[in-house]
Amino acid sequence: MPENNRQRVLSLLDAYYAGDIEGALARCTDDLEYFAPAPIEILPHMGHHRGRDEVRKVWETVRDRYSQMRYEARTIVAEADTVAVELRVFYTKRGSGRVVQFDVAAFFTLHEGQISRVREIIDTFDLVQQVLEHDLSALLVGEGQR
Repeated sequence: MPENNRQRVLSLLDAYYAGDIEGALARCTDDLEYFAPAPIEILPHMGHHRGRDEVRKVWETVRDRYSQMRYEARTIVAEADTVAVELRVFYTKRGSGRVVQFDVAAFFTLHEGQISRVREIIDTFDLVQQVLEHDLSALLVGEGQR
């Protein structure tokens, strides 16, 4: 079972990063729960979402902002109905063509062969700096005020 669940998660990731949102959602339960803590004022597609329709909107928002997306699965651990994946992801910003890259720890829970819960943990400080294309650490320590 864990090996099958591992493959199910990889199949979802392949579909999602290829731009096949409906194919990715077909691998999920109707009441899918997606949670990625982040400052939603800057990254509105993150936060807590429930149900395929809400998650579809989130994933469409991401696809609207980035012209290309790809991932590298660095570590995958599967046990019973849980799969944990360490990802390095690369998003090309639609407006500027700049590449945003960051690491994600993603935890998937499966129910009857479908993904029912996704929880992502991201270094959001690093991600926000890349999205805004600005060194926020200089602002926080006062160097941006001189």
